[in-house]
Amino acid sequence: MTTAYQRILLKLSGEALMGNLGYGIDPTVVHSIAQEVAQVTSKGVQVAIVVGGGNIFRGVKAASKGMDRATADYVGMIATVMNAITLQDALEQIDIPTRVQSAISMQEIAEPYIRRRAIRHLEKSRVVIFGAGSGNPFFTTDTTAALRAAEIEAQVIFKATKVDGIYDADPKDNPQAKRYDTLTYNDVLTQDLRVMDSTAIALCKENNIPIMVFDLSVAGNIYRAVMGEAIGTIVRT
Repeated sequence: MTTAYQRILLKLSGEALMGNLGYGIDPTVVHSIAQEVAQVTSKGVQVAIVVGGGNIFRGVKAASKGMDRATADYVGMIATVMNAITLQDALEQIDIPTRVQSAISMQEIAEPYIRRRAIRHLEKSRVVIFGAGSGNPFFTTDTTAALRAAEIEAQVIFKATKVDGIYDADPKDNPQAKRYDTLTYNDVLTQDLRVMDSTAIALCKENNIPIMVFDLSVAGNIYRAVMGEAIGTIVRT
């Protein structure tokens, strides 16, 4: 069966790696994600990943309590590298060749981010995990996902979350919240749906990169998304 996409960017929040824990990394969840990524790569799909760090440190939250915002964001970037290396280990334990590229120089543990090298790794069927965000404070890892997707010419961004799509209200607070099947970039911006920050949405709109939002906790959803099944919500022109 033919896949719907040949090169994807998977955006994982730090909270996704936390599972049901209150803090840190759940090895069971990381192993499950690695298995799903392996299933996708077995179909010949090239996979790049941007991972957040909210399970370890949140720069915005720390800044709100008095920490310098730029410093807090740099600490958050380091947290994303911790997650990236953990995910790399889980993938390599099941024989999936993986490279971590960091936007902040950490030569002992990760390659520097180099666009052409990242593309070459993908062409050689290696999973590439981008750590340290964009390397700049004041930018989210959602914006990093949009930026890296544009740079490597990914066909889609898969935003794997804890909810099964985009709603018109928080389904935790409002049981009557409506889930959207499709939205435009302008819908997301004008309705302030906050699935990704406005900079990320604008980047995706400018480069015509669809965003698919789905529930990571449902086994097999990454594979279903790659195969083009209608899961979650898709944002496009």
